[in-house]
Amino acid sequence: MVIERRVAGMDEVPEEIGGEVKSLRLLRILVTVLLVVMIGGFLFLIGLFAMRLSGPPEREVEVPAAIRLEPGQQAVAFTQGSDWIAVVTEADEILIFDRETGELRQKLRIETQE
Repeated sequence: MVIERRVAGMDEVPEEIGGEVKSLRLLRILVTVLLVVMIGGFLFLIGLFAMRLSGPPEREVEVPAAIRLEPGQQAVAFTQGSDWIAVVTEADEILIFDRETGELRQKLRIETQE
């Protein structure tokens, strides 16, 4: 034999508590979505760094279009002055070109110490 007692008004959830439960549920969902997005973004950044750093180092330098290197010469670096452009080649030479015409002004051989 089960005796059941009910207190008047206890079966009904007040609107304030019910509303707060709904807003807490929404807040919990938003925080979970934010967590998933942050973890995904972090993993994406780790993947980008891994792909960027695992490849071979870039050795090819893009020289301005006005500069024409001789066949077989590969640019390693270049720099610019007010009216000149200098290109360093793999053959340890510095080629100085006129900025406007692209003509070779000077050619310097770099002596390496061995």
